[in-house]
Amino acid sequence: MDKKRVLSGITATGKLTLANYIGAIKNMVKLQDEYDSYIFIADLHALTLPIEPKILEENRRNIFALYIACGIDPLKSTIFFQSDVMEHGLMNWLILTNTTIGELSRMTQFKDKSSKVKTANGMETIPTGLLIYPTLMVGDILLYNPDLVPVGIDQKQHVELTRNLAQRLNNKFKLDFKIPEPYIPKIGAKIMSLVEPTKKMSKSDTNEKASIYLLDDPEKAYKKIMKAVTDSEGKIYISDDKPGIKNLLSIYSSLKDISLEETEQIFKDKNYGELKHEVGITVKTFLEDVQTKYTQAIKTIDEHSKNGAKKASMIATKNLNKLMKGVGLKNESK
Repeated sequence: MDKKRVLSGITATGKLTLANYIGAIKNMVKLQDEYDSYIFIADLHALTLPIEPKILEENRRNIFALYIACGIDPLKSTIFFQSDVMEHGLMNWLILTNTTIGELSRMTQFKDKSSKVKTANGMETIPTGLLIYPTLMVGDILLYNPDLVPVGIDQKQHVELTRNLAQRLNNKFKLDFKIPEPYIPKIGAKIMSLVEPTKKMSKSDTNEKASIYLLDDPEKAYKKIMKAVTDSEGKIYISDDKPGIKNLLSIYSSLKDISLEETEQIFKDKNYGELKHEVGITVKTFLEDVQTKYTQAIKTIDEHSKNGAKKASMIATKNLNKLMKGVGLKNESK
């Protein structure tokens, strides 16, 4: 029996954080043994908002190498740059012509991000890509026809859109795209900011103290943990009313691969300083290991990306052609 397929991608904007590892990469490392695994660096998505070419090139290569350094095995998983597989662009257009402006404008991330985009004179200038990038994401998924799509909580809506559009295309054009299932990990699905623990940790955060970056100096990362915002109660337990403490416990439990409840028991009789120290040491040790592997992985990017794109293109072409035939762009005999 063929393995079920899993697909994951990460946008090439900003520097990868600990939250990216815990919420996405760590789970893909586990899933690659059980599933036919496809992982891509979403460098086309990085163009949704303005980005300097040199920064984009640096980001995309760093992310590729960090995937490998964090445990993604190019011999088990197909890793590739989105822009190396030309089918993504055409698939996006075919998906876009089967959606409505209403569907796209109701997307939570569009509403959040578009409200922040203004010019100096106060006029809104919302990039078109901000509205339509969900259809690129739908195309990314349907090109590989996966069974499972690991996502963070904030991306679940995009998988729901994919499911709706896959069903629409199947019904409209008599196709057989799978209706993919979102996969959200139970532990560490949403690691929060160290400065504002009610906000998620983000690679685009302008406050560097808020995030742990995978290429941070490990000692610097330890100090960030030691300065993390907590509360004044002084007691360690899991509660949504204690977001700073819950966040530190989540980081520890994820890196140690134990449950939140086990972590709570370990620290229940300790003070905040002891908690921060243990979490900080755990993070520091993790980063040292990843960065050692990263130094080697960065040398192999060209070879692995070429091989990954070649394999990905084979699957992508097959599924693109299926949709093209459905909409009337290819003869049945071709």
